[in-house]
Amino acid sequence: MNKSLPLLRYALTAVVVLIAVLAVLWKYWIYVTNPWTRDGQVRANVIQVAPRVSGPIVELPIQDNQFVHAGDLLFRIDPRTYRAAVAQATAQLDETRDRLKNLGAQVESAQAAVEQAQSRIPQAESLVASAEATLERTQKDFQRASDLITKGDVARRTYDEAKAGLDVAQADLAKARAQRIQAGAALTQAQAELARAQAELGAPGEENAQLRAAKAALETAQLNLAFTEVHASVDGYVTNLNLRLGSQAVANQPAAALVDTDSFWVHGYFRENIIALVTPGDRAVVTLMSYPKQPLQGRVDSIGWGISQADGSTGYDLLPSVSPTFQWIRLAERIPVRVHLEQVPEDVALRVGTTASVLVMSGTAGEDRSRRAPAVPAALH
Repeated sequence: MNKSLPLLRYALTAVVVLIAVLAVLWKYWIYVTNPWTRDGQVRANVIQVAPRVSGPIVELPIQDNQFVHAGDLLFRIDPRTYRAAVAQATAQLDETRDRLKNLGAQVESAQAAVEQAQSRIPQAESLVASAEATLERTQKDFQRASDLITKGDVARRTYDEAKAGLDVAQADLAKARAQRIQAGAALTQAQAELARAQAELGAPGEENAQLRAAKAALETAQLNLAFTEVHASVDGYVTNLNLRLGSQAVANQPAAALVDTDSFWVHGYFRENIIALVTPGDRAVVTLMSYPKQPLQGRVDSIGWGISQADGSTGYDLLPSVSPTFQWIRLAERIPVRVHLEQVPEDVALRVGTTASVLVMSGTAGEDRSRRAPAVPAALH
């Protein structure tokens, strides 16, 4: 009985050790049969903060590596020049309104002149018609007087009066016709003046091109004044800040970098010979080198469709540049896999460019997202 007791203890110990060894082997088998890489990198959207206008910086309320909220002031450019531009554009808009008002009055005056000239045309036509009727009557009287004086049946005085009446009627007709021509010319001139005034005025109301141009100039000046204040577009960290008070900000030239804290992801670079085992939606675990004991859960977002080509690029004399290779060694290329981090603990600070190990659990795309993938063993970090 005493001899069997040690044997039992040895057997139990052996069983425990065997179970532990099997568990370790099974654990490592998971990481041997699932794609993993130590070539991972934390990435995020880095916004290049660039001013829209140029000028010296007069206010800089931020510091390097400071956290800012969307809408916070990053820096202010000297606004005095742009305030003056707004004042000038405002004055030009007022001047444009006054000029258009005067042009509108000129158009109204020209329209009145056209109406007056048009009213003279019927009068001139009436005078011409009356003069023509008078001429026709006097011509008949003169013809009758001519016939009678030839026969001696009328006095010379009567003939002379008929002749004088005919001359007067002809003169009156010529005068009426001249007045009609003058009235027509006056109407043409009034219409030309109206057209000139309308062309100079342009479209009426708010659709006027001069008014719209003046408003656009004012809006541009106001926008430039607003652009003197540069605000954060997202929540994030200002990093690598080299600005100082008095520094000259140049329009459309990046002045600071803003790391978007809501855009972090991890790029894992997997060998091409195992990339077929990775599927979008697969569960993944990310182990940061800076936080080796706090694995992060994630999901595969997407797989890269191409990488840069080294061989075949144009080299000297426009010939393709090809590196020598050894036939017995074939190095697998690395394909980027984008991993979305589902939850990041508050005590884990993600930093762009830091190193990470990534393991993808193949065939888990349809599994419950609440399940956690196992952490990468320290030996595989």
